[in-house]
Amino acid sequence: MNLFPVRQLMLAFLLCCSVPALAQEVASEPADALKEAQPIAEDPEIEARLIKLAEDLRCLVCQNESLAGSHAELAEDLRREIREQMKAGKDDREVIAYLTERYGDFVLYRPPFKPVTYLLWLGPVLFLGIGGGAWYMTLRRRRAAESIPADEKKLAAAAQLLEEDK
Repeated sequence: MNLFPVRQLMLAFLLCCSVPALAQEVASEPADALKEAQPIAEDPEIEARLIKLAEDLRCLVCQNESLAGSHAELAEDLRREIREQMKAGKDDREVIAYLTERYGDFVLYRPPFKPVTYLLWLGPVLFLGIGGGAWYMTLRRRRAAESIPADEKKLAAAAQLLEEDK
């Protein structure tokens, strides 16, 4: 009897049982440390504006996450910069203008419709049109191929070749 598979199973079982013992307990943390994080801004109105504005801005590090939901250091720096501008009295348009001037339209989830972004906005329609045109041409060729009458000489030659194979 081969004991090698049995030893492997026992080793795997022991490893699975020992992993929880290596984990640290979260319950040993003080109760205050487990509370939800508080907003940084002293002014709740500015914090609400910041969150609303940051939902429409892209994190430059994560790229598919909003600035409001990102935990990257650059996102925290950008949120801090936005807070400072809001405290200085700038409105949302001015803050967005500052960010797009500094980082480009990529920071916006909804970039403006201008010559640089035409392909971005019109690309899906363009590709849908190309795909529809290709589909139409394929169907047209199939119909044209089906409508061509078969030549009697070619049909007789094909029937003769089939008869020879038997």
